[in-house]
Amino acid sequence: MSNEVKAQVSLEVKDQITNLLYQEAYYLDNRMYKEWLDLLTDDLDYKMPLRETVEGVNIDNISKDSAFYEETKASLRTRVNRLYTKSAWVENPATRQRHFISNVVVEPGDNQDECKVRSYFLYKRSRGSTTDLEEMFGQRNDVVKKVDGEWKVCSRTIIPDQAVITTMNMSMFL
Repeated sequence: MSNEVKAQVSLEVKDQITNLLYQEAYYLDNRMYKEWLDLLTDDLDYKMPLRETVEGVNIDNISKDSAFYEETKASLRTRVNRLYTKSAWVENPATRQRHFISNVVVEPGDNQDECKVRSYFLYKRSRGSTTDLEEMFGQRNDVVKKVDGEWKVCSRTIIPDQAVITTMNMSMFL
């Protein structure tokens, strides 16, 4: 996405896609992970590259060869299914979490019935009875497309603002 003027999507489409992102946040916040998977296409590309600390102005600081994770829908399904077992110790007791989504920008995609979506996220969670709060924040670059009349996420690149992730683990979905 650039600063140049581009063709715009209708307010109805933007509203539908924004609602998709809000519904996704609701599912994740309420640990409705199987329902969340239904919002993703089968050919999903889901990744979070490392942010590097580099000197200079206007230098790309997103790693091209290292990532916190690079997932497919199949690998996400494996992670989700594990959360429904007694083996998911990282979620025992279950975390309390919130996904805040803002600054949603929707542009036409490269194909018909496809849009590019940029949004900012703030993720907060707490666990047990501790006073410790964990958070992550940054930008998500998505491609969403219509599948059988419904918008679904087919690609997500999560760009964290932190170069050093301070969460206890990476068990969350962003």
